[in-house]
Amino acid sequence: MADAAPRLTRLAEDLLGVPLPLRVRAWDGSEAGPPGAPVLVVRHRRALRRLLWKPGELGLARAWVAGELDVEGDLYAALELLAGFLWERDPDTAPAVHPLRDRRLRDAARELVRLAGPWPPPAPPAEEVRRRSGPLHTRTRDRAAISHHYDVGNDFYRLVLGPSMVYSCAYWDEDTTLEEAQTAKLDLVCRKLGLREGDRLLDVGCGWGSMAIHAARAYGARVVGVTLSGEQAAYARKRIADAGLTDRIEIRVQDYRDVRDGPYDAVSSIGMAEHVGAARYREYADDLYALLKPGGRLLNHQIARRPLRDEGAYEVDEFIDAYVFPDGELAPVGRTAGLLEEAGFEVRDVEAIREHYALTLRRWVVNLEARWAEAVRLVTPGRARIWRLYMAASALSFERNRIGVNQILAVRTPEGGPSGLSLRSRAWTG
Repeated sequence: MADAAPRLTRLAEDLLGVPLPLRVRAWDGSEAGPPGAPVLVVRHRRALRRLLWKPGELGLARAWVAGELDVEGDLYAALELLAGFLWERDPDTAPAVHPLRDRRLRDAARELVRLAGPWPPPAPPAEEVRRRSGPLHTRTRDRAAISHHYDVGNDFYRLVLGPSMVYSCAYWDEDTTLEEAQTAKLDLVCRKLGLREGDRLLDVGCGWGSMAIHAARAYGARVVGVTLSGEQAAYARKRIADAGLTDRIEIRVQDYRDVRDGPYDAVSSIGMAEHVGAARYREYADDLYALLKPGGRLLNHQIARRPLRDEGAYEVDEFIDAYVFPDGELAPVGRTAGLLEEAGFEVRDVEAIREHYALTLRRWVVNLEARWAEAVRLVTPGRARIWRLYMAASALSFERNRIGVNQILAVRTPEGGPSGLSLRSRAWTG
């Protein structure tokens, strides 16, 4: 009998205590669940074994990456339903557990084990970061983490990001394209930094060179860009040569902690500080402060999470850590601003632009889906599935205010002296 989907639906509802909001289609062709809802496709019983072995997000992620789980219909709608069902579920609203329910839970778990098929589960997908050891955020471990995420192929990133090759939040206005919005973001950063002809700019985490090229070409800055990704550096150097800007821009494969040729007039750090880590953030702030001349400015563009009542309870997202950004950590914007101040900076402006990142991510997902077959050919099916899921889920997280992104303008203000900003410093918003 083809009855796997009804059984799965009933078991899920028994174990979680609430109706399943998605329709389920199982490997035997059976379906169950609310008509018209997005369909969760369970292509193989191996997905259940993964979930039993690693309950929660990591088990789901492994099944998704392996292609054993999929969504048919609106991916965003499915993730919205799952967010309220699993990740954002209020434990206070869960039904009380009583002895009869305990027995039902035990019976449901036994039936799920039988339905999952032969034990043990398969090995994790090849795209998963293997077990790491040693302290976080050493130079060696950071280099490996950056390579995992960024050295997956420049052609793949160009497919997703578009010609701008900017892998951070764009700055949108009505009726703008992705390329126009990314150029607007780069120009906003340059204006906040007050760049002028001949200024020395350090671009920390320079990516594929887009910020460096814009600062040199539009503002006449002399730029040093540093990245830990060899593939990014090679791509950036070619773009710079093609633009005729090799006399103004130097790209280095170098850890920001090893930069010793200050002082700089300005530092841009766009989408890089998420890799620094909580334990190293004060060191990061100290290093950038030391690299700036008195009066020099830092523009720190960084994703933030919402603060928790108990900050000691913060846990890194298992899917992101295993498949997307190994060792990445998010902090509340207040904590970031406080550490910059502790390092000596004067924080002069904070602009929250989380809605802009949601729009950016949705455009990247459109790019990926429009050229799906090519994306799979450039990387692997699993890698393409990772990027689609993490970008769509991240867009919803920004929209739901679970995470945000902020531009912090900080100045190495001379002791007892002026900041160097005009009385109406927000004139850059135009």
